[in-house]
Amino acid sequence: MAKYVAENYRLTRIYASTLKRAAQTARHLSDETGTEIKFDPDLMEFNNGLLAGLSREDADRLYPHVENLPIDQAVYGQESKVEFRSRAVNVLRRVLSENGSESVIAIVTHGGMVNQLYGALLHMPIGENCFFRTADTGIHIWEITEHGSYVIKANMDDHISGI
Repeated sequence: MAKYVAENYRLTRIYASTLKRAAQTARHLSDETGTEIKFDPDLMEFNNGLLAGLSREDADRLYPHVENLPIDQAVYGQESKVEFRSRAVNVLRRVLSENGSESVIAIVTHGGMVNQLYGALLHMPIGENCFFRTADTGIHIWEITEHGSYVIKANMDDHISGI
């Protein structure tokens, strides 16, 4: 991914989650492109509270799924769907306000946050069961202009060897 990006884009800044895997990926990208990283805890994955670190089996046994939970409520110390989207909206606004129209930005984050950023960009209702698939090191290319926002490519993964 880092080599592909370095060969095809002139990054002006990298924003990255502070969580280990995303931070490591961002460092590889920074090393390959010579671009500064700005670590942002708001790019972390969904906060799943008490379920963090548990196997699926243990989480299901200890913390049963709650049906029809309103989007502004959460259980088991998790963040709500509204809180998760709010983080994405704040990140997107911050990235856009900190960079000019000629900037080329990389955001290194997690699948859930990728979905929330798409929701923020496309002004989708919170809690809709519409998901944007992303591979590990999947590349999503957006162009944001004064005339509108464009999804150029979604979940591009042909940079991964063997594909």
